[in-house]
Amino acid sequence: MLDDTTVGYFDSETGNYVPRGNTTNEDDVFNLGDTTTIRDDIYANLVLRSRHGNHTENLVVYQVVGLCELWDNDKPGLMITKTAFSGFTIEEVQYVDGKFTYKDQNQDKNPYLQIILWYHENLAFPNCIKTLKTYLKKRGAQVNRKVKPRVRIIQKANTDSGVSRVSCLATGFYPRHINLTLFRDGQPVSDHEITGGDLLPNGDGTYQMRKSLEISAEEQREKHKYTCSATHLSLDNKLDIDLEYEGKPITSIISSVLMVLVFLLVLGTGAAIITWKRRRTDATKSDYSSTSTSDEHVETPS
Repeated sequence: MLDDTTVGYFDSETGNYVPRGNTTNEDDVFNLGDTTTIRDDIYANLVLRSRHGNHTENLVVYQVVGLCELWDNDKPGLMITKTAFSGFTIEEVQYVDGKFTYKDQNQDKNPYLQIILWYHENLAFPNCIKTLKTYLKKRGAQVNRKVKPRVRIIQKANTDSGVSRVSCLATGFYPRHINLTLFRDGQPVSDHEITGGDLLPNGDGTYQMRKSLEISAEEQREKHKYTCSATHLSLDNKLDIDLEYEGKPITSIISSVLMVLVFLLVLGTGAAIITWKRRRTDATKSDYSSTSTSDEHVETPS
């Protein structure tokens, strides 16, 4: 993982590292040398066998997670590795500014501690930073991009219970960090009233978040004003979106629309009647004018 982007994975069937989501014509290279083999030989096998006995008859799950950081000034940050055995973390190593912090969950003396520290300082840490810099050159634009969120606030009524739900939704944003707040009459809604708020991934590498609030029928009659507010790295200022109709019940909206339609229908009918009368009057005048003109040209016998 490079930040929150998967850049590759190991295919256990082929035994190869497979790049994922490459945005350049260059092939990604997972460059940690032979450090994985060294760790398996001098650390994993020896430590697990000596501290947890022989598990040849049962399924054994051994997990290791490691990360390293690189600051914007190109200065290396910390490195952390955690080791788990059968679902429990058994040790954690932190390395920063040349100093180690070692935590052993079993609270016993690890005979391989010096080997572990030597491994981090001389192999794992420098190779992790080197690999991180290599990926940043190839994928920097991908992980440093900023995509603005699309924010909207919607209300959905439950006709059976009379309860409505106001939802604040932000989607399509990157990076993942966002502050999404639902306001009622200018005041933030309490966390215990809010449901949702989980960060979910989209298929295009962006993220989405939804926060919802249930509104009783009594609250709907009070006509509160609800606002969805979002702050994100891609936004210069805070983005505020108000709920349309300010939380009015859907029946009021339908009634208003029907009243407008009836008014337009009456107005259209009246206009049609007036136009018909005008045409009728014009036609009558035209007939009268033609008759008068004909009478004026009748010659009187001498």
